[in-house]
Amino acid sequence: MNRKIKTVVVKLGTSVLTSGTTKLDRAHMVEIVRQCAQLQKLGYHIIVVTSGAIAAGKEHLNLPDIPTSIANKQMLAAVGQGQLIREWESLFKIYGIHVGQMLLTRADLDDHGRYINARDTLRTLLKYNIVPIINENDAVATNEIKVGDNDNLSALVALLAGADQLLLLTDQQGLFTADPRRVPDAKLIEEINEITDEIHALAGGSVSGLGTGGMSTKIEAATVAHRGGVEVVIASGHKKEVIIDAVNNKPVGTRFVCDNCPLETRKNWIFAGSRSAGAIIVDAGAEKAIKDSGSSLLAKGIVGTVKVFSRGSVISISNQQGKKIARGIVRYKSIDIDQIKGLHSDKIEAKLGFEYGRVVVHRDDLVLL
Repeated sequence: MNRKIKTVVVKLGTSVLTSGTTKLDRAHMVEIVRQCAQLQKLGYHIIVVTSGAIAAGKEHLNLPDIPTSIANKQMLAAVGQGQLIREWESLFKIYGIHVGQMLLTRADLDDHGRYINARDTLRTLLKYNIVPIINENDAVATNEIKVGDNDNLSALVALLAGADQLLLLTDQQGLFTADPRRVPDAKLIEEINEITDEIHALAGGSVSGLGTGGMSTKIEAATVAHRGGVEVVIASGHKKEVIIDAVNNKPVGTRFVCDNCPLETRKNWIFAGSRSAGAIIVDAGAEKAIKDSGSSLLAKGIVGTVKVFSRGSVISISNQQGKKIARGIVRYKSIDIDQIKGLHSDKIEAKLGFEYGRVVVHRDDLVLL
């Protein structure tokens, strides 16, 4: 590894915390804490993104067979979240380490102000060597404000914290060339430098390939984190010394080698923190200019808009075939863009009676996908 890892995000799935049972496996949790404590003693910052609130709620209430309605899940999360943080608090206390709980939703990341506040809280916890214990706020989150899974939440947290490494610990060894349960000679892919369409295809969907168990969402999360300059490791959470070995660059699981060019904080937010309010459709010339020449988006290359959005919104930029090529902060609202699309920049003021500059999305506010 060419750089020293300083901040590590450890994401733990329910299967790791329960060891495949219906209850929290506290013996295994203390082993995870031991490794985290060992790294903190060596000067590392550790962040834990934890699943398991619903499992903890079921165990505490002794309701293993409760129907899985949304209301029941939120009730279990409300009960289990308290139980879960108490478990982490008691285990880290063995090593004299304090913890702090952060419950996040997509709404906390959509708004730039709240994004910055969450980032500052997270980094202040680390400054005082307090281990942040992070989970999605399932007790109140609706579909509209849910990140959706803790794999992707951990990627966003890694960007929030400016982390160096994200460990996605699961019940699988990593990403294979094929499903090892069906293809006996399938090989573990130990290192990946670029996350291509072929890599996404290997992860499969929800019912085929390695998608069973959530490998697909782990590749999605790896894409977000890797694009933001964070190294990612997907590995088995039950492998001995997995956290220590991953940080020390020993061969565990699948390692997504970082290209060592992290985005600026503002571009991190554009890329991962906020949902798109709408989209701008561009012609082939504008697509080429944005992708190949590092250009801003001009009105001349715009074909149309999708949805109604305001000036200052985060929007997607798509080509005429519907493929998203970039995201950015737009300087004109959609109704104005519909009037100036196809025009040269020096004609904007004459058409609208005002202008907010000669570009619709400036390059400094734009991230390629």
